[in-house]
Amino acid sequence: MKTCPVSHLPVTSKPNWKVTPAGTDYVKHLDLIGDNIIHAYIESDQPKPLTEMSNELVQTVFEESGLSAKTSLYLLYDMHNISNISYQYKEGINDVIYHLGLNFGVVVFYNVDPSCQIILETFAALSPNTMTVLIKDDYKDAMTTIMEYRSGKTPENQEDQELDEETFMKNEFLSTVARISWLNMFNQKVYLPPNDSPFYPYFKAIDHMQEDLKARDSEHEQEMVLLKSNSEQKLTQKIIQLNAQVELGKKDIERFEKEKAALKSRIAAQDMELTRISTAIGEKASALHTICDQIKGLDIDAQVKQGILDQCHQMIETELTEKRLKMELTVGDSEFLSKLQKRHPNLNQRELRVSLMVKLNYDTREIARSIGISTRGMESIRYRMHRKLGLDKHKSIKTYLAELASETI
Repeated sequence: MKTCPVSHLPVTSKPNWKVTPAGTDYVKHLDLIGDNIIHAYIESDQPKPLTEMSNELVQTVFEESGLSAKTSLYLLYDMHNISNISYQYKEGINDVIYHLGLNFGVVVFYNVDPSCQIILETFAALSPNTMTVLIKDDYKDAMTTIMEYRSGKTPENQEDQELDEETFMKNEFLSTVARISWLNMFNQKVYLPPNDSPFYPYFKAIDHMQEDLKARDSEHEQEMVLLKSNSEQKLTQKIIQLNAQVELGKKDIERFEKEKAALKSRIAAQDMELTRISTAIGEKASALHTICDQIKGLDIDAQVKQGILDQCHQMIETELTEKRLKMELTVGDSEFLSKLQKRHPNLNQRELRVSLMVKLNYDTREIARSIGISTRGMESIRYRMHRKLGLDKHKSIKTYLAELASETI
């Protein structure tokens, strides 16, 4: 086991008694020297600012060392490669002193960089009367001092030392600044020396600064209250709007459900009508087939008989074309017809029907039979439709209707 070269006390060090604070690249170590001296130091190749107190690490060492709240503790802090101390770290120091319940009687810093000197002096001035905070040059001097306190002897240079006025006023000044900046104690009365004291202007300046900070803090609180009130009002308004939107949404859903039910009812009625028409067309086609069979058995002129049979077959094919057209009509076809009618309101019902059949790839002969006209008559209709649709001579009706069907409404 390692031993301290000055006190010759055993040094306890565990793997979990070190931590790398978030956002840093140095390692903070805590060791236990003897049974009540905690040695703190950082592992780094270059100077680093202390940014986080790592109070959880302090608690871990405290608990795993079997120390109690009544144990008199000594802290030895190596400040080598520490270039600054952040405000968050200062807050952590306050937690250790006033919140964690640890009984640190003596705290000694050594290897202190000049940039940290005034911060540590401020800490010493702020510390409670039950704690002694000292700054020493090196480890040997620091450990020797702690061992003297630990043995119950106060070092000779600390005994009954009367502070001169300048030192006293410096400590008072530093503690006052620390109470304001470290602890936010804006209501703590600032000590003011007599008016004729050379230190009076400095403490009076702190007094004014504390009043300004108190006023600024009060103004900030008022702003926060106002912001909170405005935020709550905005939130309430948004909730009202959201509830209104929800109600509108419910009404829209109810309306859509009604429309859906109406459409279902309409579709059911159209299905029934389609079934009726399909049945009727089937019966007509069956009757025409029967008539054709009967005509074939008649003893009449062969040419006349063939003419009658051709007309019957044409009627049968027309009926079957009509049946296919009605059976093939989809929702998309209905939307197409609606779009076509809106785009070209000058088209009549027969021309709309022709357009649908063209879109469904029926040929001219089938379309002509379906609407009861000759093929030549159908050509005339297509010519008029070409003009009504506003197409140039190089674009066919079929191409235009296919493009229209693919457009998004």
